Order: sequence, then C-alpha cells, then structure tokens
Amino acid sequence: MTRSRSPLLDLPGAVSGDGVDAPVAAHYGSFYGEQRTLEAGDGFVDLSHRGVVRITGPDRLGWLHSLTSQHLERLEPGVWTATLVLSPQGHVEHALYGVDDGESFTAHVEPGEAPALVEWLDRMRFMMRVEVADLTEELAVTWRPAARTSGAPYSGHSFVPRDELTAYAAAAGPACGLYAYEALRIARGEPRLGLDTDHRTIPNEAGWIGNAVHLDKGCYRGQETVARVHTLGRPPRRLTLLHLDGSADRLPAQGSDLLLAGRTVGFVGTSARHHELGPIALGMVKRNVPLDAELDTDDIRASQEVLVDPEVGLHVRPQLR
Repeated sequence: MTRSRSPLLDLPGAVSGDGVDAPVAAHYGSFYGEQRTLEAGDGFVDLSHRGVVRITGPDRLGWLHSLTSQHLERLEPGVWTATLVLSPQGHVEHALYGVDDGESFTAHVEPGEAPALVEWLDRMRFMMRVEVADLTEELAVTWRPAARTSGAPYSGHSFVPRDELTAYAAAAGPACGLYAYEALRIARGEPRLGLDTDHRTIPNEAGWIGNAVHLDKGCYRGQETVARVHTLGRPPRRLTLLHLDGSADRLPAQGSDLLLAGRTVGFVGTSARHHELGPIALGMVKRNVPLDAELDTDDIRASQEVLVDPEVGLHVRPQLR
C-alpha cells in the first residue's frame, strides 16, 4: 500500500509525481532550478511516500548481519548504510537504507514495500531478542544534500515525525521536488529496486557490490550466487547510464525494451531530464552488448556510459567511466 497524499503538496507551485511517486511533489515550479539548488547543497526533498521499518532489541545488528548482504554487527550509531535481502537464488527482494541510533535500526524502503519486509523479518526472528515494526504511518522520509556524508552514497536522509512534516519544511526549505532528486540520483548511477531492476536482478549487475554488499562476512541467504559471480566475473547483465537523444520531446516509458539492431538486449528503468546532461535514464543491459553500441528504446536513440563493468569480478580491475 502506498502512502496517502503528502501535506507538502499544498505548498505553492507543487505538482504531484507519477505512479508510485504520486503522493509527493514532482516539482514546485522549476525542476531544473531545484536540481541546481540541491547540487549547491541547499534545500530538501519530500520522500514521505517511502516505507519505514524499525528493528529494536539487543540482538538486532547481529541478526540483520546474518540475514542481509551488509556487514552490520559492528555498525556504529549514526552511520548510514544500505543492505539487501536476497532470495535463495541471489535475486534482490528488498533494499534497505538505514541508520542505527544505538537502540534501534531504522530503514526506509520503496513505497508500499514495508509490510512485506516486516512480515518476512517477523518470520525470521526465532529466539532472537528483536522486535520489528512498520512505522510508515508515523515517520516520513526526507533528504537534504547538506546532510550527506562523504564516502556514504546513501546518506542525507532523515526520519521526521509525520505530524511535524509541515513545520520541518518551513525550517529546512526551500522544498525541491522528486524530479530534481531523481535526475541527480540517476546521474550518480544509484538504482531503485523494482524500477531499475526486475525479479531476476542480482547485486553484481546493479552496482551494489561494495555499497550494499559486503564481500568479507559470514553466510546469508543468496550469498552463494553473489560470491560465485564475483569470483568468476562477468555478471549476466549490467546497469548502464543511458544518454538519450534529446530530439524527442518525451522520456521512454519505464520498462521499455532496449534494442540493438532490432533485437531486445535489456530494458529501461527510471529516466529524467538533467539540467546539464540532458535526458538520461538507467538501463539494464546484457553483458555482451558492446559498450560503444547505440541502442534504441521507445523510438529514442540512447548511447551508453559504463556504470557496471561487463567484466567485473575478482579477476579484473574495473575501469569505469
């Protein structure tokens, strides 16, 4: 279930987003100007439609460490991190972005995904001293570039009591919309689960190795696939940044096929208009597609910029961008 309409849609100039992002503002009148504001380190973004999950109890970090892809058992308070829940086959089922405060680990997930994650975590508790709660109705997610931590790609987020969101906006302004946030996220090459990935995606394909997957830790569900692909190299697909032909007055639909000489070689995820790069998108492409090949999607030409090296693994040193 997706959150109801954000109260910040009542701010002057606010225009609602699309699809799962409809409950928050896409922009407040100038998404190019809002991108520049964020790049300058000012403003904030309303992400209050995202789900929020909290895990409390003395065993929480060791328990999460054993279940997910990140090294969490010695996570210091206040340090933001990302971690994944994988299927037994290594496919990404949940992506969590969170922080521990010394007593609880609080994380945000894609809109509508908190209930399924809480249900799965509850089934995994056994005799561990942990409690799991869906706090989506109580806490709203925001993002401020001024709060980002150097070397922590998923930092900058905050959890705000929902009944204080309007007051927070008045103090943290100017408000910047999701279109601006998404354009900068896509340019950084950070995928969104379920939009830039599909049910077959493994972490090695999406650039999550290192950021959300720790390769030197104990066993967890799906680790065998991650380790095997990392050891042998050459994941089946690779996330790529697509530079779209700006002659088309539209962006490709999410999920559109990526074509090479009329043959489907991948799909398009999220797309945006960047104030410097122009129209861009993330795409999931088969590993053997030449890096310099121009692709077509939704009758739009697209050139590639490498995000995940097609040969990535222990046997190579990736040369990105």
